[in-house]
Amino acid sequence: MINLEIPRKFEQLVTQAHHVATEIFRPNSRRYDSAEHSYPKELDMLAAVIDGMNEGGGLDGAGAGTVGNGSRAGSATSAERNRNGSNMASLLGLIELCWGDVGLMLAMPRQGLGQAAIAAVADEQQLARFGGKWAAMAITEPEAGSDSAAIRTTARLDGDEYVLNGEKIFVTSGDRAELIVVWATLDRHQGRAAIKSFVVERDNPGLKLERLEHKLGIRASDTANFRLEDCRVPKQNLLGSPEIEPRRGFAGVMQTFDNTRPFVAGMAIGVARACLDRTRELLADAGVEIDYDLQPHAQSAAAAEFIAMEAEWEAARLLTLRAAWMADNRQPNSLQASMAKAKAGRVGTDVALRCVALAGAVGYGERELLEKWTRDVKILDIFEGTQQIQLLVVARQLLGKTSSELK
Repeated sequence: MINLEIPRKFEQLVTQAHHVATEIFRPNSRRYDSAEHSYPKELDMLAAVIDGMNEGGGLDGAGAGTVGNGSRAGSATSAERNRNGSNMASLLGLIELCWGDVGLMLAMPRQGLGQAAIAAVADEQQLARFGGKWAAMAITEPEAGSDSAAIRTTARLDGDEYVLNGEKIFVTSGDRAELIVVWATLDRHQGRAAIKSFVVERDNPGLKLERLEHKLGIRASDTANFRLEDCRVPKQNLLGSPEIEPRRGFAGVMQTFDNTRPFVAGMAIGVARACLDRTRELLADAGVEIDYDLQPHAQSAAAAEFIAMEAEWEAARLLTLRAAWMADNRQPNSLQASMAKAKAGRVGTDVALRCVALAGAVGYGERELLEKWTRDVKILDIFEGTQQIQLLVVARQLLGKTSSELK
């Protein structure tokens, strides 16, 4: 069963990540929020540190661990049925880093979400070629946002290469990454089953940067829009099977979300905890006492509100830990990943707004990071599947319905 304490072997990892958040992220948070599209040079010196963390337990924000329903899951031995591996390590590290600054975390070299797609379906040779590189993920299109199955970007086999054509928008770290994992269809007429993911080198001449977005939050992280014009990639860069399997659907590429959704939930948990920690300090400065030995209704309205927020935060945190633990123990976690993402995304946004309200004018001004965290956290309820899509996924699985039966 899951142990709710931080595994002892990851304590150093969590301490190191918190140190990075405190000493590097927080002091530079406002600077790169204001200087959007400026590369945070302070992050370059973290590369060696992150590599050391990965060797010691795996601070891999890309989520490069295997997931329960992964292609390399295999059959677990009795000794492996209760373990904490790279998924749990990545999650714990992400929570600490996002307590510091989620935008700077997303801008960290070699931590792109595209690595999750590579980890989910790549073969051993592809893992050797692409593992450890900074990989972004390009899924969303102007007419295919929440519905990933509506992707129009095409991939046509031409000899030993695939030729990709289409448009991708909202690619996190797209301009700075070394690789872009592009979702495309081999045959629009065959629907979901024909959608595959391809690894494209960032310097590929057929991958053209259209623009960088100006955003409400996570401004330290670049968000790119691309056009693929006769973009040629080796056929060995297709992740997973090249065969179109209607019965299987596009389970291979969708498994990417089983990897990434708990991590995005962890990001929201980290930001929400930052809001709670700072609000607790501001309430204490204002003379508001929070007594956990008293019922909330017997305390001030501010204290009762704070306790209610903490309870919601803890529920989201436990759901997310469970999804990561299941992945490490090779248990199918698609339902739990969506539940965690839905809960944490909503709680993160809700907690941030309520903390701003509790802090009053202080929380609304730029002297405090509360207003910035409120802007940052909203995206975590949107990308990697919106709140509404997560609830649909959960409902379909609980009711045993297909996507065509429950829309």
